[in-house]
Amino acid sequence: MARILVTEDDIAVRSFVSRALELDGHEIMTAEDGEDALEVLTAEEGAFDLLLTDVKMPIMDGIALTHRASRQWPGMPILMMTGYADQRERAKDLELIVKDVVTKPFSLADIRTAVEGALEDELVA
Repeated sequence: MARILVTEDDIAVRSFVSRALELDGHEIMTAEDGEDALEVLTAEEGAFDLLLTDVKMPIMDGIALTHRASRQWPGMPILMMTGYADQRERAKDLELIVKDVVTKPFSLADIRTAVEGALEDELVA
């Protein structure tokens, strides 16, 4: 299965998403914000099959993280999630980089389906 970095500042959401994806057999690492995620990505040399990140986070948001991660690891697929409509609009400029933006609140099935779709897109590409 895939190796996924889940970046989310809300511990409840981070735990929910991590457990959901572990049920599918994925190896999960987590980060609390974009800065933390960049540290993990650097330490792991970008060895992830997917970066799943929230859009709105303190310190470094998901949009800044996405720009930096896509420059440093251009082949890594990125999936974003947000509960704010205006934040979803901010992610529009990332259409060529981001696989999808999942709207919160989402169900277990929603996030699992979005992740599988992003991973399948990479297998086809």
